[in-house]
Amino acid sequence: MDTVVFILNAMLLGVGLAMDAFSVSVVNGFHEPEMEKSKRRRIAVVFGAFQTLMPLLGWAAVHFLLTMFRKIEPFIPWAAFLILLFLGGKMILEAVRKGGNEDAKETLTMRILLLQGVATSIDALSVGFTIADYGVWMALIASAIIGVVTYVLCRLGIRLGIRIGTKINQKASILGGIILIGIGAEILIKSFF
Repeated sequence: MDTVVFILNAMLLGVGLAMDAFSVSVVNGFHEPEMEKSKRRRIAVVFGAFQTLMPLLGWAAVHFLLTMFRKIEPFIPWAAFLILLFLGGKMILEAVRKGGNEDAKETLTMRILLLQGVATSIDALSVGFTIADYGVWMALIASAIIGVVTYVLCRLGIRLGIRIGTKINQKASILGGIILIGIGAEILIKSFF
């Protein structure tokens, strides 16, 4: 029974942590409705990998670097907000400059994808405190479950974004930029409570 509770807790934690990555995946689908399947997979893998890595880094920080981590913890939401503000603002500016010309849309680069991965998973560092009582193997398994849940939700998010993005066409990039900025603001606002 303890194993079932452990797995269920990790899955629920994964769902909660993956919501930002899911939302950004939807935005990526908006922005690139003709996205190839390999790129969809790559996006989900990057988000899943970051969501796996960040709780482990948090766990390690709790066990090895607690004092240093506590010093930087207040800045984590600000970093996520600034990254998403930059990415969202860039999307909006490009859409406005290009007047909604679909052919002129910039595709998602690996650099931007990695920034999105960091921004959407940086708050998962604090999950290290929740799993601090776990041994190494349990922390690895919980983080892997979180990563798999994130992967699945991001694949669904991209598919949803592509469907919606195709329908709303040229306004998708502007809406996507607004959503990214909103996610950043939400991460920042949550940090105050």
